Amino acid sequence: MTPPSRASQGAPDAVPSGQAAVATAEPALLDDARRLAPGAVALRRALHESPELGLDLPATQRLVLGALDGLGLEILTGRTLSSVTAVLTGPADGPTILLRADMDALPVTEQTGLPFASRTPGLMHACGHDAHTAMLVGAARLLAERRERIAGRVVFMFQPGEEGNHGARHMMEEGVLEASGRRADAAFALHVHPNLPAGELRLRPGPQLAASDRFRILVRGRGGHASAPYTTCDPVPVACEIVLALQTMITRSLSVDDKAVLSVTRLTAGTAAGIIPDTAELGGTLRTLSEPTRQRLHEMISRVAEGVAAAHGAEAEATVEPGYPVTVNDPRFTDFVLRTAEVVLGAGRADVLAATQMTAEDFSYVLRAVPGALAFLGVCPPGREPHEAPSLHSSRMDLDEDVIASGIACHAAVALAFLAGGARDPAP
Repeated sequence: MTPPSRASQGAPDAVPSGQAAVATAEPALLDDARRLAPGAVALRRALHESPELGLDLPATQRLVLGALDGLGLEILTGRTLSSVTAVLTGPADGPTILLRADMDALPVTEQTGLPFASRTPGLMHACGHDAHTAMLVGAARLLAERRERIAGRVVFMFQPGEEGNHGARHMMEEGVLEASGRRADAAFALHVHPNLPAGELRLRPGPQLAASDRFRILVRGRGGHASAPYTTCDPVPVACEIVLALQTMITRSLSVDDKAVLSVTRLTAGTAAGIIPDTAELGGTLRTLSEPTRQRLHEMISRVAEGVAAAHGAEAEATVEPGYPVTVNDPRFTDFVLRTAEVVLGAGRADVLAATQMTAEDFSYVLRAVPGALAFLGVCPPGREPHEAPSLHSSRMDLDEDVIASGIACHAAVALAFLAGGARDPAP
């Protein structure tokens, strides 16, 4: 992947003071992060060994609370989920910035062979959330050491349930955006990426990740003996035609500039070779990059399924389960992050992401409410090329632990520069 330069994207020169704030006030920020890295790596490995799923992460929560103990933060835990919210308040008044890390794992059987591999059969930190949590704890330590220089507040959001459980939305309902006593003015999150060069940061203004919805279509026919299909209304070929019609719907209903992905990932029917079943069921995922296209395709899925089924004398019932919204980075805050990260990581190591990704993230809920950005941090393992490294959600996914210091420094630098006035009044 060779992302274009910022200049080619026409990014505005919105926050010149942000770069100056980091360069002048924090010349050794990455060095200080490296000093804290051994503790962060140890925490990452402890989390990796004990992965937990969903919204209830009691062991993970205990590890995070223990790591934050003694930092002088105001600590809040979730009422309906195992979240941790920590607030750092500086001696002078000022704005509030929220930094987020997700903590949950995936139902994946690990095959990395690491000495600290998952000890829980069938569960693995295959999306890097263990590293996200460790980096944010490290950033909390780094910022706590600089408390006297902070004018404002930093909210550290440790979130369960990112992998399909809407954990960010639940934390927002419990008041994480107002945890400091005033609504957060900006928000930032990092997501590791093994298919990007280690230690390099990528993000883009506007839509960066897709909305992700699930659909289910139940086809009702009339079963019977497989030797006499003419006496039945076989739902299986109807379901197959619906699959093809849905693919055509995407390619013939949307402009090539209006990106959308529809994948049918499940088709089930029948109990025996000699029986034509009464029903068939298919399901899959829909990914879109704009809300109007998303809503339009929700309606079209039902229309196509019902129409194809009716043509064969069958019935179809389609349901769409809304998932995460589009992840949209604020353009001015994005430019601010790029400038700040380049100072911390080094020239040429922070750039615009070459293209939108059709994966999804529930940090999108936060970014709908607060100006901010999500950035990818490259963690390609040593000895591998980014394009060949096992991807996120792979049972062999691994990362370069040396980059954890870079993540700590990026979190801290963005918070310090923002509170120092580097990115005031980002566009809503």
